[in-house]
Amino acid sequence: MRSTEMLTAAGGAAAGTTTPSTASVADLAGGVPSAGAALLAFAIANFVNILSIWLKEKRWDARKFLISSGVISSLSATVASLAVAVGQQEGADSSVFALALVFSAVVMYDASGVRFHTGRQAALLNQIVSDLSPEHPIISTFRPLREFLGHSPFQVFAGALVGCTVAYLMGKSV
Repeated sequence: MRSTEMLTAAGGAAAGTTTPSTASVADLAGGVPSAGAALLAFAIANFVNILSIWLKEKRWDARKFLISSGVISSLSATVASLAVAVGQQEGADSSVFALALVFSAVVMYDASGVRFHTGRQAALLNQIVSDLSPEHPIISTFRPLREFLGHSPFQVFAGALVGCTVAYLMGKSV
């Protein structure tokens, strides 16, 4: 529905019906289908990340569900899904879609650029500190920096692909 359209009480009930498969995801997101698509894309991307960790390390680690690294960028999946869902609901010529698209681009740029390189710098700093002698004053207070902060461009692309696919499929089923 376009933001310029208005529903009446009589027409709104019929126009707002959804299929059972998408109703549950949208209901989790407060009845907002675009937020439901974003949450579902986030969950799918993180499930794939946990599954890949299990296949690699042969152990489950539920804490990794919310980490910011993995084979698929869950944040890229989330924002890409949001942008596609908003575009489907509001139209590609709406201001809300433009805002969602720019927001998605900024998040994906940050994940593959700024945060990815910050993680590489953290790894280098950890290595430098580990090469210091045990008597060095910084050794007693230094806590290793988190090294997995961002994603490679491929991981960001994979996340965007998952997000776009989820939103498209949810939009087609409504």
